[in-house]
Amino acid sequence: MTERPATGDTALLMDPRLQSLSILVVDDDEDIRASMSLALRSEGGNILQAADGNEAVAMWRSHEPDVVVLDMMLPKRSGFLVLEELQEASEPPIVIMVTANEGRRHEDYAHALGVHAYLTKPIPLETLIRTIEELV
Repeated sequence: MTERPATGDTALLMDPRLQSLSILVVDDDEDIRASMSLALRSEGGNILQAADGNEAVAMWRSHEPDVVVLDMMLPKRSGFLVLEELQEASEPPIVIMVTANEGRRHEDYAHALGVHAYLTKPIPLETLIRTIEELV
């Protein structure tokens, strides 16, 4: 009988797709934030997390991540206001906005503000990983 690697060891057999990328995951839903973070970390990403808009801006200022996965509807400061702040930087990060809102008007506004990708929840985690891979 051939011994298979433990589940946690399978990442060691593959080349992580997000190796050495610093990624800030911003979502007020703890379960969504945790599942995205786990998936991105399993692909080699260095993960930071924030639960509201103000925390997101503070984390971005202190850590300058390469990528920000940003929920649109956040407490304290909306995703749009966070996006505006990020875009004012001399070297803004790649921003992927995620939302349950399917309205075209919000998507158009996000693109006008400079978002790199706009994904509608629920998002298959493989789609999120592939989107980051394509943008970096």
